[in-house]
Amino acid sequence: MTDVLTLGRLETVSVRSAWAHEALAFTPWLAQNLDRLSEAIGIPLEHVQSEAPVSTFAADILARNPADGSMVLIENQLEGSDHGHLGQIMTYLAGLEAQTIVWIAPSFRDAHRSAIRWLNQHTVDPFAFFAVEVRVVRIGDSAMAPLFDVVEVPNQWERQVQRQARESAVASPRSEFRRAFWTHFLERHPEETAFGAVKAEPSRWKPATSDLFVVEYLAQDEVGVFVRGVWGVSPEARAVQLEPFAQRLQDGLGAPFAKGAFTKVLPIASREPANWDRMADWLRTESDRYVEVVKQVMEGTN
Repeated sequence: MTDVLTLGRLETVSVRSAWAHEALAFTPWLAQNLDRLSEAIGIPLEHVQSEAPVSTFAADILARNPADGSMVLIENQLEGSDHGHLGQIMTYLAGLEAQTIVWIAPSFRDAHRSAIRWLNQHTVDPFAFFAVEVRVVRIGDSAMAPLFDVVEVPNQWERQVQRQARESAVASPRSEFRRAFWTHFLERHPEETAFGAVKAEPSRWKPATSDLFVVEYLAQDEVGVFVRGVWGVSPEARAVQLEPFAQRLQDGLGAPFAKGAFTKVLPIASREPANWDRMADWLRTESDRYVEVVKQVMEGTN
């Protein structure tokens, strides 16, 4: 008799269950976990200041985008969006010289989403406005997991981010190292060109399922592979999705479940061309195996 797999049910819980107070709990947590928000909106974030003073007010978080040095204003609340926070955002925008504005709330009224959309349509570069809904989920008695859902983004934002990344990579020593290795990688394994041409970027993505990718990455002293979701899906959301299959994936991949990424690493002096054959072969073998295992487990293929 075949055992029936028991699956948990994903439940949404009140954001107040995770953070009892906006200023005393949520803002400090967010300031220490900006990488989670960064994953959702697609730009890097470095914390600069919490409760940044502007006239008689204080902006929740002021961050910096290290890719171009621009300032990012983050205004968060634990209740549905309201006119007060929209007004504060406009005040802070003038006082802090921020270029990117991220408004976070558990839900957004249609009027406020329209306002963000209007701002994106009627302001010029480099201004960009995001509306991000925060929610908290859990399975049974598991730890609570915060999720960020981006509901409004600047026009052509994804293309703009990709273009800036390409432009910032041009001619830097790091980008030349990446370009040289990926050129070597594709010359050794030309079948991998099906997943993209040579780029001066740290990683390459291979689709495993309709919403999961296996990423091959190149770092200073290692290469590695891991599992991730589509653009805009946070590590927490990916972990929740994979948790019911965690043991089978962990056994098949030979990598820990940590944050749902199942990261596996080959420590090696990656800047030494003498190591590039080994690195390329390892990446090809491991990423192919990852794709096969993820597809088998998530889609039930044989």
